Amino acid sequence: MEGVLTIFLSPFETAAGAEVAVLARQAIVLRSLDQPFVAALLEAGQRQLHRAPRTAALIRNWPGDAAAAGLAMRFNGALHALARADEDGRLATLLRHDHDDFDGAVGAVMAERDEFIAAWMRDPPQTNEVARAGAIVAALMVVASMVDMPFTLLELGSSAGLNLNLAHYRYDLGGQEAGSAGSPVLVAPAWRGAAAPVGSVRIAAARGVDLRPLDVSDAAARERLSSFAWTDDPFRAALLTQAIALAQAHPPAIDRDDLTRWLPRQLATPQPAGLCRVVFHSMVLQYLNAQQRAAITDHIHRAGAGADQARPLAWISFEWTECRSEVRLMLTCWPDGVRRHLATCHPYGEWIHWRPA
Repeated sequence: MEGVLTIFLSPFETAAGAEVAVLARQAIVLRSLDQPFVAALLEAGQRQLHRAPRTAALIRNWPGDAAAAGLAMRFNGALHALARADEDGRLATLLRHDHDDFDGAVGAVMAERDEFIAAWMRDPPQTNEVARAGAIVAALMVVASMVDMPFTLLELGSSAGLNLNLAHYRYDLGGQEAGSAGSPVLVAPAWRGAAAPVGSVRIAAARGVDLRPLDVSDAAARERLSSFAWTDDPFRAALLTQAIALAQAHPPAIDRDDLTRWLPRQLATPQPAGLCRVVFHSMVLQYLNAQQRAAITDHIHRAGAGADQARPLAWISFEWTECRSEVRLMLTCWPDGVRRHLATCHPYGEWIHWRPA
């Protein structure tokens, strides 16, 4: 089936070092996503972990699912940050493809900067993938075809809030142009499957929440965001840079809070007639435990039970399936409460496989 990622057990998982599997498994996934360079970085990191005892211990003793917590991507982000800080170093020149000594460059920096890497990995990834806005906007178009009213957006896990600015981006969705004409940020995922939806998306307000929101006016925050971009994907890096610049001109509204406390308060706020409230999130649920995920679902369904034609509610989810075989774009709308599987998507928004209505 197109778009499905099969995650195999790693051949590197051994009794001698369970932490090795975390990097090796993600390398397998990245190769299936056509990201061989980053996969090679992780594979080198797996082979060189013995040179970074703090990092190895952090991974080995991680409480919970290390894969769901994105530890491999945290490791990759730390390497990218170190390379960006030392542009003439061996790791930076590797990232520029000036040589191919992965083990030499990665192993040396792991030995020298073990403490930095371990400290960096304690905080969750801040990828804030702008390309995912294409899927969210496509889902909003579906909602717009059912309710002719502006949207008020509530985003869970906003990071720097770049996707709260989706109204300021322009889009090419399977040849259909949408969004803000003339915007420097163009989101143009490869479109597969059924024809793209058609609809006018009007955003009346947008607000998000994050435990550790990043302020794009802060240089350190911008550097952290940039470090989580793929090291060998200039298009992705350029899109992020453009979205950050736009966010500096149009600062998104983000609250620093626990989303399980924030969401019920937002949903309890009176909703004016003629506005459609939308809760959306992308690649957030994997960082929550089962109790938190259940609470989010319960809060949304309770709010949905109170929705009516004048005050509808929509829930847009861009998340891995439970078995992590594919990323699905899901939509539930109230008052009817119908749940729809709209599309299967690339995890970082590079392509969308749209399902027939």
